Amino acid sequence: MRSARARVLLLLLVLLGAGGCAAPPGGSLPEREAVVSRVIDGDTVEVSPPVRGEEDVRLIGVDAPELGGPGGPQPYARRAAAFAERRLEGRRVRLQFGPELEDRYGRVLAYVYAGGGMFNRRLLERGYAQLALFPPNTRYAASLRRAQEEAREARRGLWGLPPGRLCRLADRGNGIGGGC
Repeated sequence: MRSARARVLLLLLVLLGAGGCAAPPGGSLPEREAVVSRVIDGDTVEVSPPVRGEEDVRLIGVDAPELGGPGGPQPYARRAAAFAERRLEGRRVRLQFGPELEDRYGRVLAYVYAGGGMFNRRLLERGYAQLALFPPNTRYAASLRRAQEEAREARRGLWGLPPGRLCRLADRGNGIGGGC
């Protein structure tokens, strides 16, 4: 009788989507593993299994140039997406969630760990993204800021672009972007 109850409870948890990703009382989810099934762009991926029914995961603390939009791809967008594809697509990653689980578009927000380190930071170190902090998800702000400063000083990635191309990026308070 007891095992039948346990099976029913387990089935209910799975059907409700709580299988390993229910929020504890504090609101944030525990870390979990997933496979990156597709890279959407430099800072957004699809994962399997989904997190609370959502496949799209947006990387916390970074803003890679956009592939789509009315003016076409932003400068360095294709390179950022290709970098993410080489490093993430088809690979098992660890997702670490912040206090705010979703952005305004319904995407899950996470720090993504692959290949022994935080991929969010790696994007900044290599100049494939700029820093974009949105409280309350600022746990690694100092580390991410240092990574961007190093890339900027070395003129790595997008930081080596001429001002006329940099102005086409989003303005995230980093002294670039905001329109030409």
